[in-house]
Formats: sequence, C-alpha cells, structure tokens
Amino acid sequence: MSLSKKIEIIKGDITQLNIDAIVNAANESLLGGGGVDGAIHKGAGPELLEECKTLNGCPTGKAKITKGYRLPARYIIHTVGPIWGGGNNREAELLTACYRNSLKLAVDNQLTTIAFPAISCGVYGYPVNQAVSIAINEIESFLITHPGIQKIYLVCFNNTIQSTYKKALH
Repeated sequence: MSLSKKIEIIKGDITQLNIDAIVNAANESLLGGGGVDGAIHKGAGPELLEECKTLNGCPTGKAKITKGYRLPARYIIHTVGPIWGGGNNREAELLTACYRNSLKLAVDNQLTTIAFPAISCGVYGYPVNQAVSIAINEIESFLITHPGIQKIYLVCFNNTIQSTYKKALH
C-alpha cells in the first residue's frame, strides 16, 4: 500500500474515532487541560486521570500510553508538544520527536491504526505550515520503515489546518 493511502486527513472529533489509538496533545502534567487534551480527558472519564497520576508526567517531545477507557479508541498516546517561542528553542526537534515517539509507542504495542491532532497548533502557537510539514515528513519517514501501521488519521479541528495538511500531502 502506498504511503498516501495510509494517511487520511479528516476534520472532526478525535475522541469519536473507533481505532487502536488516538494521540493526545497533552501538557507535561498529563492531568488534563484545554483543547483536545480536555476533550480526551472528558470523553475517557475519571479513570484516565487516575492512570495519568501514576505516570509522573511527560517531558516535551516524549510520549506515554494509557488505556482509552470510555473512548472508542483502545489506547491514548499522550505526547507533549513544544510551545512556540520563535523557532530558536529546539521547537522543530521537539515536535518531530512527538510524532516519532508516539509512532514508536504504537508499534511497540502492536497498534495499527492511529490518529493525531495537529500537535502544538492550538494554544501552543506553533505556525501551522511548519507544524504540518514536520508532521507529514516524520509520519512518511516512519511508515517507510514500519509497514505494519495500516492507517494514520490526521484529525483537524478547523478548515485552515485541514487544507494545509491536504496541500502538504499531495
């Protein structure tokens, strides 16, 4: 299967996807927040917060996995994206690591369908064009060496991000 067939760009609610894992754009505490993080915690229920309390947080660029609890997805991969600070604070390196470490956790747990939000593109202020380029490049590179992943969904919360992904993918 070609790489482009393994990546699907959709607009919608990541918490509603019935797949192996969704990726949470979390904060370092892993204890919930705003945006997609808050929606995932709300949808998964209080059991998610209890499990997250046992994980001792997560550094920026790293990823940790939990059960999906009340969500249709079986697992949640939590990753902490960088806060945009102008581009000179290792933001690109850290955002790349978010995708790589999340995908590595998926492979390590034999998961084949994964959905990503636009990590760091909300309140963390990462420029959408740059973030999308990093996401596509890292996902495509990973898929070349890990053919067991069947489908990656890029879930967009607005039309701007969706159209930027579509331009970058084709």
